[in-house]
Amino acid sequence: MKAIILNNSGSVDNFNYVHVSKPSIKENEVLVKVTSVSVNPVDYKARENEGTLNWLFGEQRPVILGWDLSGIIQEVGKNVSDFKIDDAVFGMANFPGNGSAYAEYVAVPSSHLTLKPANISHQEAAAATLAVLTAWQALVTNGNIKKDNKVLIHGASGGVGHYAIQIAKHFGAYVIGTSSEKNKEFVLQNGADQHIDYSKVNFEEVVSDVDLVLNTVSNEINTRSVTVTKSGGKIIYILGAVPQEILDAAKNKSIEIKSILVQSSGEDMKTIADLMEQGIIKSHISKEFTFDEMASAHLQLATSHTVGKVVVNI
Repeated sequence: MKAIILNNSGSVDNFNYVHVSKPSIKENEVLVKVTSVSVNPVDYKARENEGTLNWLFGEQRPVILGWDLSGIIQEVGKNVSDFKIDDAVFGMANFPGNGSAYAEYVAVPSSHLTLKPANISHQEAAAATLAVLTAWQALVTNGNIKKDNKVLIHGASGGVGHYAIQIAKHFGAYVIGTSSEKNKEFVLQNGADQHIDYSKVNFEEVVSDVDLVLNTVSNEINTRSVTVTKSGGKIIYILGAVPQEILDAAKNKSIEIKSILVQSSGEDMKTIADLMEQGIIKSHISKEFTFDEMASAHLQLATSHTVGKVVVNI
């Protein structure tokens, strides 16, 4: 099968396009013939940085990057009862860990997948994996979002952000999204009630009494978000550790700041699939690439100006 392997971290020139043997599946796994994958910031960060690569893969080399996939089941492990051969499925494989999705075939634990709704494409499905799971686990699992909450989403036009708007609106929240002015209409079209152009307006000057903040940007934004979050509110951060001084400032206002890392979950994926089937959650794909153009997909994500998602077709 064709695959992209990485022997060392570095530039996109380190990608090696090779043919390797199909993976063997374990008793709780299925073998998926991949139609499409999506690329996330963690993909290019792992490719660029040895520390990130070691965190995800340990000392294993070479590695196959990638976690988001949609495709067709070719083999089923003997302990798998909820899927069968020829089922169309999608999900996030083994994150955090070794997903090996940049390949023609991928062995995936069945507990990380769900059936793809017939009314969405493999491309839309592949896009709706790590990013939408992050948004769901941030707002719902950890944020305990409720009807009429005031929700502030930083980076609202990005992969996580555009799904987060849709999820928050589904729960009946009032949604404020920050992005550049050029993406204002996109943010509003996804359902946001209010848009803030971060390049022209300091959000803390126009927003107050927020119940829940989703921060996809930086710790500096955490500091500023504390000032607009009400006592008893929550700030969910998805980019790593929060410095103690920010945690202390939040605690002084009885605000909880949580740093989360998305986890593979077929159960969450099933909920998301149901919402996609109903048209409540939709993927916005800004660019599609061929498998041979994986380097271009990484370079696009690294600009940090992608609207929605980037998909690569195998």
